[in-house]
Amino acid sequence: MSRPARRRASRAAGPASATEPESVTAVVVDAPTAKVRPSMSAAPPPRRPAHRGLVALVSLLTLVVLAGAVAGGVAWMLATQRTEKAQLARDQRFVDTASQLVINMFSYNQDDIDDSVNRFVNSTSGPLRDMLSQDNNVDNLKAIFRDTNASSEAVINGAALEKVDNVSGNAAVLVSARVTVTDIDGTNKPSQPYRMRVIVHEDDNGHMTGYDLKYPDGGN
Repeated sequence: MSRPARRRASRAAGPASATEPESVTAVVVDAPTAKVRPSMSAAPPPRRPAHRGLVALVSLLTLVVLAGAVAGGVAWMLATQRTEKAQLARDQRFVDTASQLVINMFSYNQDDIDDSVNRFVNSTSGPLRDMLSQDNNVDNLKAIFRDTNASSEAVINGAALEKVDNVSGNAAVLVSARVTVTDIDGTNKPSQPYRMRVIVHEDDNGHMTGYDLKYPDGGN
């Protein structure tokens, strides 16, 4: 009869230890807690004393600048108004000179024909003066007026400045006039309308004269 097999004891390889390893026990240490002081609201820093002198100086300078700006604006407005008034006055002088030229040209009477014609000639210049000075035209004009045995009067119905050439100093003025001739018996003839473009010249001294005379389209 066979014997049962014997079980052999076995152990892990390596030297045998006489004692079993001790288990390590973990020690927990509480961390110290920091005490936090309650926050206190920070007080605002003390206000610096205001620089009253500097503030006053800045205010004064501001007022000076504003006053200067206002004064400059007023001066500019006054200068502009003076320029506009001077321009309007100059334009009116052109119109008045042209109107007076037409009156001098058509107005005369038998008692002062020489003075009337001379007054007209002396108020001219340029091409118009040259034309009157040629071929004894002034004396011929006086003779024609005397032969009429009449007097004549011109009335200006209207005059307007057409344009101004500041380079040449010439201005064109449209003049509308009505001329009435009265014979030696005192009878008025029907009035005749005239429309002319008068060129007025202004010299360097500001003196204005009739420079040329033209009849516009539709005029007599």
